[in-house]
Amino acid sequence: MSDQPLSGFRIGVTAARRADEQIALLERRGASVVHAPALSVDPNRIDETALLAATKDVLGQPVDVFVATTGIGLKSWFSAAERWGLLDDLVAHLETAEILARGPKSVGALRRFGLRELWSPESEEFEDVLAHLRGRDLGGVRIVVQEHGQSLSMAAHALRRVGAEVTTVAVYRVEGAADPEPMFGLIEDIAARRVDAVTFTAAPAIAAMMEAATSTGHRDEVVGAFQADVVAACVGPVTAAAFEMWGVPSIYPERSRLAAMVKQLEVELPSRASGTSLEVAGHTLLLHGDLADRSVLLDGVEVKLSPAPYAVLQALLVNPGTVVSRRDLLTSLPSGTAGSEHAVEMAVARLRSALGTRCIQTVVKRGYRLAVTP
Repeated sequence: MSDQPLSGFRIGVTAARRADEQIALLERRGASVVHAPALSVDPNRIDETALLAATKDVLGQPVDVFVATTGIGLKSWFSAAERWGLLDDLVAHLETAEILARGPKSVGALRRFGLRELWSPESEEFEDVLAHLRGRDLGGVRIVVQEHGQSLSMAAHALRRVGAEVTTVAVYRVEGAADPEPMFGLIEDIAARRVDAVTFTAAPAIAAMMEAATSTGHRDEVVGAFQADVVAACVGPVTAAAFEMWGVPSIYPERSRLAAMVKQLEVELPSRASGTSLEVAGHTLLLHGDLADRSVLLDGVEVKLSPAPYAVLQALLVNPGTVVSRRDLLTSLPSGTAGSEHAVEMAVARLRSALGTRCIQTVVKRGYRLAVTP
């Protein structure tokens, strides 16, 4: 691979924290970078009065389950408790609880203060923590949840519905960038397809960008660009999940790390520019057409696809081998297609007819995946 695999590509960066590091990584690989922070450089504003009250509430009763969701949030809370002279009491109070951690950063913060998690999901997704909790009898169980910048009140209500007593601790709230102009400029670039990819390192950054796109009247154009031509690159699955409500496909690395995200772009963007070649169910598949041409090469033979099967194939190619739900495939279908899962099934059937029945696998109750050969 070239020393500058991203030469010729223009990439938007929405990060505020560690932005210089990310920009340097991209520029070192030849990319042209547009920096448009979606959030404040110091977005984690702490309301000390409210946090102190929440801390005293936690200390007021025994805690059965403690859920740590972010490393920075946990460290900020414990640092504040230390200033108030309550750190030792808080640690001693929580160490008697069953501790669940959302991911490795929260695990690291816990251990820094002498606490150890009992369980943490491999996915690093809060939804899997909730699923882990819902799988048991929560009647009368007191759960303390450290929030991660955005309100988890809906999750708390869901747990209360099954009998849990839930206390949420809002350590900080995320604030948008002080100057929104760079973000407005990036939104126009996305809508006009003047960038090849945009990177996201936090779910609130996606929410902030979509809010800005909505306020400027570019929301549908931005969604359409991400669905067709512009790569939404996320640092991990937690960030990527914020795009689901918009029907936007995104890519993210196996390990939620900045360098891994950049490395993935090194492969993704050149492959999209030259055509995506994959081994699928024993066949070589090359996606080399554009939206108007909609053609692929299967073992060197050109195959023309109609719009709906081609849209399904594009969605399955975002993360080859990853299961894509029928709902997500439905959002990828061209406008004018009947809006039901039956339309997805018909599109998949036509795609199988064109490429071979073994190329697209059905994953029961989950969706479909491309049968990528390891």
